[in-house]
Amino acid sequence: MRITTITWIVLFSLLPGGLGGCANTGHPASAGASHFSGERYPVRLINRARFPADFVVADVNYPSGEARGTIIVDTGASKLFLIEGDGKARRYAIAVGKAGYAWKGAADLQRKTEWPSWYPTDEMLAQAPGMPDTIPPGPDNPLGARAMYLYVNGKDTLYRIHGTSEPWTIGTKASSGCIRMFNEDVIDLYARTRIGAKVIVE
Repeated sequence: MRITTITWIVLFSLLPGGLGGCANTGHPASAGASHFSGERYPVRLINRARFPADFVVADVNYPSGEARGTIIVDTGASKLFLIEGDGKARRYAIAVGKAGYAWKGAADLQRKTEWPSWYPTDEMLAQAPGMPDTIPPGPDNPLGARAMYLYVNGKDTLYRIHGTSEPWTIGTKASSGCIRMFNEDVIDLYARTRIGAKVIVE
C-alpha cells in the first residue's frame, strides 16, 4: 500500500505525544480552484460564509504604541494584527497552540519561505519508523503556502506563522504551538511583512 503524506501525518498524530513542529492532523481539505496567479500549487479557497464575520481580513481600529510592521498575536481572541500605524491594523483569523503547546513572548521574523517543506523532528522520526524525513511542498503540506520563522536572540524558536491544509481549525486551539492561518490570508500577510519585523505573542 502506498502511504501518502497525509497518511503519515494522521498516523503520527495517533502516537503518544502526537505531532509537534507545527504539523496538522485530520482530514485533508477538499480541492478547489485558485484565484492566485503565479502560485506553484493550487490554493484551496475557503467559504468565508461558513466562518464568523470577523474571520474576514480587514483593516480595523487598533491603537498601539508598536511600530508599523509589528505583528501582534492575540492568542485569546485567535486573531493576528499587523500594525499599520495611525491607530490601524490589518486583522487576520488564526489557530493557536493547544493546551501544553502554547508559546508567548517577543520574537523577530528572521526567515520567510514560499511553499515550504516540512521536516519532522528526530523525536517524530523515532516514533514513526519509515516516516519520510521531509514532507515536500504542496497543498497537503502541514505548513501550507507560506511560513514565517520566529527567532529569539538569533536562535530559531521552532515556532512559525504559517498556512494550513486544515482551514476548519482556524479560530481554535489546535496547533502544536505555531500560528496557523488560512492559506490565502498567510499569502497576504507574507507580502506585507519584512525580515526583522517584531512579533509579539500575547
